[in-house]
Amino acid sequence: MSTRSTIPFGPQHPVLPEPIHLDLVLEDEKVVEAIPSIGFVHRGLEKLVEKKEFTEYVYVAERICGICSFMHGMGYCEAVEHIMNIELPPRAYYLRTIWCEMSRIHSHLLWLGLLADAFGFESLFMQSWKIREKVLDMFEASTGGRVIFSVNKIGGQRKDMDASMLRQFVADFTDIEKELKVVARTFLEDTAVNSRLRDVGFLTKEQAHDLGAVGPFMRASGIALDNRKLGYAAYADLNFEPITSTVGDCYARCDVRIREIFQSIDLIRQAISRIPGGEVAVPFKGFPDGEYFMREEQPRGEAIYYVKANGTKFIVRFRVRTPTFANLPALLETLKGCQLADVPILILTIDPCISCTER
Repeated sequence: MSTRSTIPFGPQHPVLPEPIHLDLVLEDEKVVEAIPSIGFVHRGLEKLVEKKEFTEYVYVAERICGICSFMHGMGYCEAVEHIMNIELPPRAYYLRTIWCEMSRIHSHLLWLGLLADAFGFESLFMQSWKIREKVLDMFEASTGGRVIFSVNKIGGQRKDMDASMLRQFVADFTDIEKELKVVARTFLEDTAVNSRLRDVGFLTKEQAHDLGAVGPFMRASGIALDNRKLGYAAYADLNFEPITSTVGDCYARCDVRIREIFQSIDLIRQAISRIPGGEVAVPFKGFPDGEYFMREEQPRGEAIYYVKANGTKFIVRFRVRTPTFANLPALLETLKGCQLADVPILILTIDPCISCTER
């Protein structure tokens, strides 16, 4: 007869340096239920809008997450810009798109490295992060920062990229693409890697839909939904389709993210080839008065920003729903029936960011 026991997992764990706690109900080595506990860290980010002027709050919004910092700042800016009916110069939209896709590349490469580290493939981890360093170098050259960039502002961008820098970025991404193909072949074809990822943590298309999964976690289960197709920033001018898989296991989530990196490189090339000249910001007067519901596609999935203003220099309400928070119910479903040894891998396959979740 099997013995049922409950063991704690997290918030301290060698594979998962995130402050999330799970109570795992086991029958021998099989997980039959996972009970989450979140909320270890109260950061007060949504309360700060009452004390920071709406133009200053961009810097706070960026600090919701270090990996997705550019997109958090952009999401807040675009929500306020819609409320105030501010039309940005086309070049600003293209710059935002380029930096968004660079953020997606460096986020996915970071995740690939962490995944390799989780199943003990140290050299693969180092190679993934070596490639990521080149993207961070590009961020540093174009924004001055490697984690927090502070180039978003309401009305456009604080910095521009000249033609020589953009040409250099195209050449750099060509080199990155060559290196990435070698790393991708190991992730997708190596027998040892496949033994840890294939047929582990299935999530069906129906489960992904009913449980509200987002991002690559959702698209790996066959749902072709990508908020970039809404056309914010300059995405309406670019040619791409959502990348999906119908398998729904850990291998499929890895495959989708790797293909998204190549897609992001292609989108950057398209944006650089079409970027118009002109200004990168417009002046504006007054204060926002109204509300707006902004959706964007971060590396981990759909992020939602709700901004409500009343015509003063302080925002009344700012609410964020981050991808990790949305993916937790589906994660708990995938944990049911898995082996205890696969729990860290399964948690990593949603690309968890508790920094985003603990707002």
